[in-house]
Amino acid sequence: MRVEIWSDIACPWCYVGKARFEKALAAFPHRDDVEVVHRSFELDPGRAKGDVQPVITMLTRKYGMSEAQAEAGEDNLGAQAAAEGLDYRTRGRDHGNTFDMHRLLHFAKEQGRQDELIQLLYRANFAEERSVFTEGDERLVELAVAAGLDAEAARAVLADPSRHADEVRADEAEAAQLGATGVPFFVLDRKYGVSGAQPAEVFTRALTQAWGEHSPLTLVEQGDQGEADACGPDGCAVPQRG
Repeated sequence: MRVEIWSDIACPWCYVGKARFEKALAAFPHRDDVEVVHRSFELDPGRAKGDVQPVITMLTRKYGMSEAQAEAGEDNLGAQAAAEGLDYRTRGRDHGNTFDMHRLLHFAKEQGRQDELIQLLYRANFAEERSVFTEGDERLVELAVAAGLDAEAARAVLADPSRHADEVRADEAEAAQLGATGVPFFVLDRKYGVSGAQPAEVFTRALTQAWGEHSPLTLVEQGDQGEADACGPDGCAVPQRG
């Protein structure tokens, strides 16, 4: 079974939602048979690469809230993150364009290191003092190496704006087709969708329901003729002459 997760590194609920989903997945009996794929979604796709703002400033300008309201929202998010065992800096973070991070995540997917990289990017953005937006490509290369990727290969991806750009745009177009207007957005086997950072028990129910419909086919009961001849790993049954 495949679970696709549309998310953005700048999205705090994606950070929290991933932890809640993983809690449900860890306890799921068929965990080893579930493939998780991360898809791209930019919350602020029109923001220029060099346009970096403090998170509190961005919230007040984008959503028209007061500074006190923005700080209260960050405090709430910090508490929600802590409940999931996540570190979260409620003050001093910044916000910027995440397109290059998504391109790098597609490269990491090719190398089988996507989940490792996205977790490091989340932690760097929400829990660490160093910015993922103001230190240039080398900060992202550093995180890529920590995720198990080759430094020069990661640097080459970031240096070429066309590398994996089409994959990012394709993910975003697909999200729109599926009706996702925000993230995180979880799609299970292209049958069920879960929107937002739901409690772990919601993900447990979704995994169980999706797996139930993903289970092997139920065979039609045999008739009076008994079991029909077939071919298998040991060869084909050959009718015997009477």
